[in-house]
Amino acid sequence: MKYLIWLLRAFLFLVLLGFAVKNDEPVVLRYYFGYEWHSSLVLVLLLFFAIGVAAGMLAVLSSLLRQRKELAALKNELRLKNKMSNE
Repeated sequence: MKYLIWLLRAFLFLVLLGFAVKNDEPVVLRYYFGYEWHSSLVLVLLLFFAIGVAAGMLAVLSSLLRQRKELAALKNELRLKNKMSNE
């Protein structure tokens, strides 16, 4: 199983490397007020993918923190109930 995972990783790396090599044309991103950014297409795609991943992680983070707080409160309540029943 371990070798299968490494084989899958190597295949994914080669596919992404091929994608990067085939999409190295320069692109221009135009902003407001005449600002422009010249870069390769694969770099722009990677940057926006990373920004999307970061935004998704931030969206999940608030839910995760709320669930941890609720879990801690429930554990505390359970601990108190067990303590009361033992007395």
